Amino acid sequence: MNRTLALAPGASARLAKLDGSVFCVQCTSPSFELYLLPQEMGVRLMGVCEHPITTAVRGSAADFTELASASDPAATLINGALEIDGDSAPLIELQQILGDLDVDWEAPLVDAFGDVPGHQLAAGLRGAFGWGQRAGESLRRQLSEFILEEARLSPPRLQLEDFYSDVQALGLDVERLESRITRLKQRLDRLRDSQQS
Repeated sequence: MNRTLALAPGASARLAKLDGSVFCVQCTSPSFELYLLPQEMGVRLMGVCEHPITTAVRGSAADFTELASASDPAATLINGALEIDGDSAPLIELQQILGDLDVDWEAPLVDAFGDVPGHQLAAGLRGAFGWGQRAGESLRRQLSEFILEEARLSPPRLQLEDFYSDVQALGLDVERLESRITRLKQRLDRLRDSQQS
């Protein structure tokens, strides 16, 4: 992991900002615990850590796999099945650093195989990774279309947004009604008090 981070320009400076943070990953099935300590030179992994924990994340291996494959990991982290204890902001920053890695594979390949073969291998890797990302995006889009339109398993996004705005408007109406009822009760109490005196 640290070799990969060393190949990504800008990752070291971003990791340095998280220096002193301790992230605890607690997997419930299979059961294990792992500590990540970001530093300018990379991420230190430990099985046992005595430092205070900044953020702990707990869940099953399936939950962590869902996070790793999510199109919006920050939303999955916050809204998914994983349990988070502590400050989530540094954890989201670490996830963004790892998600934004733009690894320069060409330099180590040129060092290992020479200029021409290294350049050709790097171009092949970039093409393979690009194809994989495009294929994943296409599959995600087609699956979304199938769920929304073909199988009708989920309402369209606009319907959901309308529903949420209607719920919010209803909540505001209820608050206004409660406030009005409170004012009317106060007026009734004042009228009763004035009639009794």
